[in-house]
Amino acid sequence: MSNRRFEMYDYRQIIHRIRMGQTDREIARTKIIGRTKCGQIRAIAQDKGWLAEESPLPDDAALSEVFTKKASSNPTHQSKCHSYEEQIKTWLGDGICLTTIQRALKETLGFSGSYSSVRRMAQNLGYHEKPVTCVLEFEPGQAAQVDFGKGPDIQDVFTGVVTKTWIFVMTLCFSRHTYAEIVPNQKTATWLACHRRAFEFFGGVPLKMIIDNTKCAITKACYYDPEVQRSYGEMAEGYGFVISPCPPYDPQKKGRVESGVKYVKNSFVPLRTYRSLSDANKQLQQWIMETAGNRIHGTTRQKPLTLFSESEKPFLKLLPDVPVEMAAWCQVKVHGNCHVQFEKAYYSAPHPLAHKKLWLRATDNTVKLYSDLKLVATHPRLKKPGAYATVDEHMPPAAIAWKLQDTQWCLKQSEAVGPACYDVIRKLFGDAVLDNLRAVQGIIGLAKKYGSVRLENACFRALHFDNVRYKSVKNILGQGLDQLPLEHELFSPASLPPVYTSGRFLRDSDNIREARRLPI
Repeated sequence: MSNRRFEMYDYRQIIHRIRMGQTDREIARTKIIGRTKCGQIRAIAQDKGWLAEESPLPDDAALSEVFTKKASSNPTHQSKCHSYEEQIKTWLGDGICLTTIQRALKETLGFSGSYSSVRRMAQNLGYHEKPVTCVLEFEPGQAAQVDFGKGPDIQDVFTGVVTKTWIFVMTLCFSRHTYAEIVPNQKTATWLACHRRAFEFFGGVPLKMIIDNTKCAITKACYYDPEVQRSYGEMAEGYGFVISPCPPYDPQKKGRVESGVKYVKNSFVPLRTYRSLSDANKQLQQWIMETAGNRIHGTTRQKPLTLFSESEKPFLKLLPDVPVEMAAWCQVKVHGNCHVQFEKAYYSAPHPLAHKKLWLRATDNTVKLYSDLKLVATHPRLKKPGAYATVDEHMPPAAIAWKLQDTQWCLKQSEAVGPACYDVIRKLFGDAVLDNLRAVQGIIGLAKKYGSVRLENACFRALHFDNVRYKSVKNILGQGLDQLPLEHELFSPASLPPVYTSGRFLRDSDNIREARRLPI
């Protein structure tokens, strides 16, 4: 009883009982106070004149002035932290926690006191260990809070593949009605698709979306000037909501969805089995409508689904008549091969933009490239990794020319030159070892310099000597041999010097036969 703390109304009740004529023993029997303490209160009340029947009972201020213990101006015990007060005050101003302060005092300054003494000193200096917050109030349809949470690992019973998942949660701030979905990633396309399905689930759009600084929504987190992901900004314009990112490292600004994520993780996820990702989402939607939506919420003391349907749904913005086209925006760089890469597929861009950065806008069906807000390329969306979407006009002129001069083009051009040229080209293409496309292109290109007639004659001569190579045809044209008749031999015996026609030890056939008739 001696350590019990008495409030002012306890003192007032005791004084009232004394004024009614009850003795200290009778008052003690009520277990309110002991006889000794009651006697002390009786003496004080008598001295203050509070026991007179005509005088009113004292108020809390008067009782507090008499019965509250005043701190002694000259305390008999001085805190062990007294000599470190300025240092503790400085550290508290820097935001250092009390346990760290106590450890630093011990290790560096030889402090021998306890943590409690440090805490009492901090309280005297106005320090509050737990931050003081306020409750954010929202009107119906004013805002929703969105966040991701870690989901369960789901093994597909058909394929056996284990998928790591996340839980997307959108909570309406007024009614606390929630939409949740289990997804395999946190990509921008997933983020946008979950928003669309959440709006369709609620049947409307809140005016404001309070979000965290996730990369799929905010490209650069900043307290004063955050940068919104271009895809998310375009969706906000289409649906007509405002994006309100929380300050960095301050998740309390979206505490309702934080609690919603914990509720889903702690109440839905445990002790459940899932056959696949779609089966998990089917169970989750059923749980939201049957369990989560019909529970008595701890703050509103109402069922979220009932509060939503009766008070909030009429205040949501209507969905647009035509669904907003969801597009993922990102910056890409044009490689030296005049292609950009997006989700493991490749899309061509005009060759003057090589090695420059472009904006890429990808929808379900198309991929568009922009340079300084100007559309420079449009492609169908490729789903297969490693696939190429190439427009020939995007390539450099030399590359286009080489690409267009394929086998069929070469055969057509050679046929226009003549049958001998056509036969040379066919022979080159028939080589079982070497790809002679460049050689064929070179032979056909000789027609620009020497003309089709001379090229046909050169090919005819090359066929006659069975030497159908690019170098041979070029040498024939370069030396003018295509203009000579085939009977003309460049190296005839008459043109050779005597040393090649007669020799010191050379004998004709008659001499050889005559030598064979001689006896040995």
